[in-house]
Amino acid sequence: MGSRRVVLAVVAIVLVVAAGVVYVTRVVTDRPVVPAASADADLMFVELADGRSRVEQVALASPDARGGTDLTCQRVYRAGGTTVCLRLAGPGPTYAAEISRGGTVLRTVPLPGVPSRAKVSASGRVVSWTSFVTGDSYLVPGGFSTRTGYFDVSTGEVVESLEGFQAEVEGTALTAQDANYWGLTVGADDRTFYATLASGGFTWLVKGDLTTRRVTSLRRDAECPSLSPDGTKVAYKKRIGRLGPWDLAVLDLKTGEERRLPGTAGVDDQATWLSNDRLAFAAVPKDTKLSAIHTVPADGSSPATLVIKDATSPSPI
Repeated sequence: MGSRRVVLAVVAIVLVVAAGVVYVTRVVTDRPVVPAASADADLMFVELADGRSRVEQVALASPDARGGTDLTCQRVYRAGGTTVCLRLAGPGPTYAAEISRGGTVLRTVPLPGVPSRAKVSASGRVVSWTSFVTGDSYLVPGGFSTRTGYFDVSTGEVVESLEGFQAEVEGTALTAQDANYWGLTVGADDRTFYATLASGGFTWLVKGDLTTRRVTSLRRDAECPSLSPDGTKVAYKKRIGRLGPWDLAVLDLKTGEERRLPGTAGVDDQATWLSNDRLAFAAVPKDTKLSAIHTVPADGSSPATLVIKDATSPSPI
């Protein structure tokens, strides 16, 4: 009886190992092939209805006519011919950022946690991502922090975290251990950026420089910024009240005027600029479980409109 148990145990172990090998092999060899956009498609996104996180594309003028791609991602973004796909990379689960150009994977960067945000600068040179991380020493049990990094396509440099940057917050150097960044968005010069910096229970919109690796706070209570194509405005989510949900706001960088956008309450996303005057974002509509993609004028002239159900991570094509 004892020898039979040993044999059964060995067989079970072999089956588990074999299953793991098959799983990892499938994940690793299933490299994303980035298809060319169809002629009329102007938006790509992650489809949620079947739970497979497939990336689809659509023309916003006909949002019901979706087209498939070969990508499977938790977050996706494309600009300047570069695509970033934050995707499952192995058991655990583990995740990675895969950067592609022309259908070829240039780099795969392991992520330290669950994918949250992804962006590509307009030129396609700077690819950024944010992931949720657990286990930092300063966290309360069960808490999480964020890790934001980027990849420079031109130089091949990977910066795994912005936490090594020098930060000045409200005129004072920030040295706190609990500093976290998320929602990196890079300007047309591929060095000026905006992001969220959090510490001590507060959040700030910060402006930084990827070359000097310094950041300076601009204002409190602004999260997940997104820089407009012309570099004149930043959209971000902002709390409604001290503990309420977020809505979207747009900051004019020249005048300092902040405008709240109607119909965006409940957003929990890094908005995407479709043009200099129109935004897309994901939010969960009332009485539903899955998020949907909405669009809204950046000047606040009319409320947000739902355009694609059961979808997230909008990216212009």
